[in-house]
Amino acid sequence: MHEALFYTQAADTPGQVRCLLCHHHCLIGEGRRGICKVRENRGGILYSLNYGRLISENIDPIEKKPIFHLLPGSLSYSIATVGCNFHCKHCQNYEISQYPHLHAGEIPGNLRTPAEVVAAAQRSGCQSISYTYVEPTIFYEFALDTARLARAAGLKNIFVSNGYTGPEATRELAPYLDANNIDLKGFTDTFYKEVCGARLQPVLDTIRLMKELGVWVEVTTLVIPGWNDSDGELREIARFIKDLSADIPWHVTRFWPTYKMTDRAPTPHHTLVQAREIGLAEGLRYVYVGNIPGDTGENTLCPNCGKLIIERAGFAVRQQLMTGGNCNHCQAPIAGIF
Repeated sequence: MHEALFYTQAADTPGQVRCLLCHHHCLIGEGRRGICKVRENRGGILYSLNYGRLISENIDPIEKKPIFHLLPGSLSYSIATVGCNFHCKHCQNYEISQYPHLHAGEIPGNLRTPAEVVAAAQRSGCQSISYTYVEPTIFYEFALDTARLARAAGLKNIFVSNGYTGPEATRELAPYLDANNIDLKGFTDTFYKEVCGARLQPVLDTIRLMKELGVWVEVTTLVIPGWNDSDGELREIARFIKDLSADIPWHVTRFWPTYKMTDRAPTPHHTLVQAREIGLAEGLRYVYVGNIPGDTGENTLCPNCGKLIIERAGFAVRQQLMTGGNCNHCQAPIAGIF
């Protein structure tokens, strides 16, 4: 076990602790766990039960995260533990994100140290470590320790997050975090409450704070028929992103029926094309269509001259027409980390 960060003793309820790691602010009694099911109160001390217990270790293209504007075409060493602070009905990784809920609180995984993860990333030729597959905030202590070593070793650090990290935890992590792809799953509290078991505003606050702290931010919206696919809601999302920065990439991706949401069809292609057009019309410079291999909406075009600068096919980069972060055609700078 590893003592958790970001919790306080509950003064008015002896024996209970208040977890402040994420925006749920769980009040946890003796011997109980928070919503994520991986942080437990034992004798007034909150412990991270999943520290270093990796359930998944993979070498992925960075485009799979998806991160399109940090070292395109590179590999990222991707890790996860079990657990999550959301309960999304459409989770594609529910077998690990909801594992403690589905298996009487069990926390499986192969024990690793931060140094072992960094060494494995270096051996495999990866240029970054991605904390992904489940919400990485729930293994925050291990991610932070690993990110510090990775930064010293010259590796980039990437979060793939639901955006529910608390502000104090965000500020401590940000100096070691290079990029964060944050899901903006919808733009209503109804969606977040009924589909994810959360609220919208904390996600908006986290996206804004990450941007303010200098972390490269990309945003993903999984477009679900009948839930968040109206032109009005997509336009609101695009406007929110544009108000922060026109350079934030927005990934509009295809939904596939899974887990507890098998009652609706995959997102029609034309819906994603329309979402991309909405984003561009609202002034975003980089809007991408995801989960439809071969769609030209995966490519990066120079916002200055409109010519192709990164050609993609699925998770593969076919060609890059950039030099030092500048377009080869007109020499305009392209936003990102290259």
